[in-house]
Amino acid sequence: MAKDKKKSKEAKKAVVAKKQQKSAQKATKKTSKKKDDLDSDAEDADLDAILAEYQKQQEQFLKVTEISAEPPSPRSSATVLANPSNANELFLFGGEYYNGATAQFWNDLFVYKANTDSWRKVNSPNSPLPRSGHAWCAGANAGGIWLFGGEFSSPKQGTFYHYNDFWRLEPSTREWSKIDTKGGPPARSGHRMVGYKNYIVIFGGFQDTSQTTKYLPDLWLYDTQNFKWLQPTLPPASPKPDARSSFSLLPHDTGAVLYGGYSRVKATASTSKSSKSGKGSSSNSTRVVLKPFLHQDTWILRITPPAAETPPNTPPTVRWERRKKPVNTPAPARAGVTMAHHKGRGILFGGVHDVEESEEGIESEFFNQLFAWNIDRNRFFPLALRRGRAAGVRKGPVAARRGRGKADEEELLRNLAMIEGKSDELTEASVPGMTADADEEEKGIEKPAIWEFPHPRFNAQLAVLDDTLFIYGGTFEKGDREFTFDELWSIDLGKLDGVREVFKREIADWQGDESSDSEEDDEDDSEDDEDDEEGVAVDGTATPATTEGDDGGVSLPPIVGAEAEEEESTPTPVSSQSDGLPYPRPFENLRAFFERTSHEWQELVLLAKKYERTEDIAERSVKEIRATAFKKAEGRWWDVREEVQILEDEQEAAGVGEVVSLADRGGEGGGARGRR
Repeated sequence: MAKDKKKSKEAKKAVVAKKQQKSAQKATKKTSKKKDDLDSDAEDADLDAILAEYQKQQEQFLKVTEISAEPPSPRSSATVLANPSNANELFLFGGEYYNGATAQFWNDLFVYKANTDSWRKVNSPNSPLPRSGHAWCAGANAGGIWLFGGEFSSPKQGTFYHYNDFWRLEPSTREWSKIDTKGGPPARSGHRMVGYKNYIVIFGGFQDTSQTTKYLPDLWLYDTQNFKWLQPTLPPASPKPDARSSFSLLPHDTGAVLYGGYSRVKATASTSKSSKSGKGSSSNSTRVVLKPFLHQDTWILRITPPAAETPPNTPPTVRWERRKKPVNTPAPARAGVTMAHHKGRGILFGGVHDVEESEEGIESEFFNQLFAWNIDRNRFFPLALRRGRAAGVRKGPVAARRGRGKADEEELLRNLAMIEGKSDELTEASVPGMTADADEEEKGIEKPAIWEFPHPRFNAQLAVLDDTLFIYGGTFEKGDREFTFDELWSIDLGKLDGVREVFKREIADWQGDESSDSEEDDEDDSEDDEDDEEGVAVDGTATPATTEGDDGGVSLPPIVGAEAEEEESTPTPVSSQSDGLPYPRPFENLRAFFERTSHEWQELVLLAKKYERTEDIAERSVKEIRATAFKKAEGRWWDVREEVQILEDEQEAAGVGEVVSLADRGGEGGGARGRR
């Protein structure tokens, strides 16, 4: 019995110890759960407290100061605008940066001085709080720069905040003034603004709620003379644009002109469910889903100010007028395109086209094409870079004005060497008299030009300053990773003589959870490596894979083109010319290729239908046969694009590029070349 009692006492002690251990484990779990909740940035994060801390830090500045600074840190959804009162200054405000783990927002104002190629940072005791997705515009007759709205989120984006504040920036003094928003627009981001006479026009945008994203179709005017908000009453039964965000709103002689945009619309999707009553039977049901929709319509907003004899505070007459679809609209339709106004036209760059292949993922195509939209003619024209007479050879230095004769001599020697097969690139040994000192001297005169547009991207920020287009930032996606470009480029819209780098820094590494991605990459290395290194981009050029920089950053090199290494464009051993199908000529665009070979492609279509029913061939119209033939020609054109590019590069290296260049053929020129 003593042994039994002893055993029972020991068993009780063991049970008590086990209970204590479980209690300690529960307490540890609760503590770690609370910590995880804080780290996960729960929805009840106090954004007001975060913004109050920003305000407190800002109030430490006693006056507006402007100091010399480095270029802005990487960011997206910022705003860039030319100073309306100084032809040499470019303003940049706000933005956010997301590295896969946390988001950071800014409210700093940067000034880029184009005449000295320098940056200044403005510190102010009274400036808008940190934000992104806001909009601003020049005030037309009212002067100044006007800013409205935007959004802010907690570091891990668990909670969001939309602004409805309204600000005016005095460009000369860099002073911010907050404007009363009583009776004005509700909070939003993704909207657009434009100045017309004494009015500031605001349209569209979106609001994020805990349930869904709401797109806005409302129009607002701010009267800068009477200091009041107006929400115009449109004529009965008059048309108006649908709700949208991320569109283009440009100034116009009668008010403003609108193009494109993005929204999500309700659509019904059918779902099939297997029935329990019997095998093989199923029941179909429908559910309402929100699908992305890319708007491609254009509208003119006509604003008629009240006559002089009308009573004070009389609102203007406002109406929307729908225009026809623009001619030569960039295809395919794309989101994230941005547009800047320049002398009666819009300059458009970039964008992304998403194709939902399945529920598992979306296939995205990114663009780096440059278009000009003639607003009056309602027509798009592709813009292509124009090489100078002495700049038709790969990897050659940019000829300076005072060294033009010497550059021509070097060019002639290079062409002769390449034609004879003795040399395929410019070296100090192949060109007499060329030294590193001369090259450095030329680089010091002006920034070198490259002959490719910046890497494909969407949501880049555009601004035109004294006939020069500036392209800032933008976003590129690779799988689940999102990369923000940290760079600024300039293009002379009058000359189109290349793209110049204002500044460029390596892309920071992605900090998101890559465990699942790395496992999938390890499994698919043998299949995906080749595609990642030599994938075909939308413009037919080879898109290089994302690489890791020496400093841990991610490098997304430009599309293979004039500045690529020779070994990257090694000719394909077996040419597609031997398969008997029509073959494109060097520098021949898709349209010219089809016009030249249309008859052959139609014969191939009819030959493919030879063994089908005779009545089916008879029913096929000439238009259908021609459309099918064009699809085949288009596929062929893209399939052999890299081979044709090699021939084009060889001809350009031999100095014959000018003879067949399409850059000066008006509206047909830009889309022909595979390299942009």
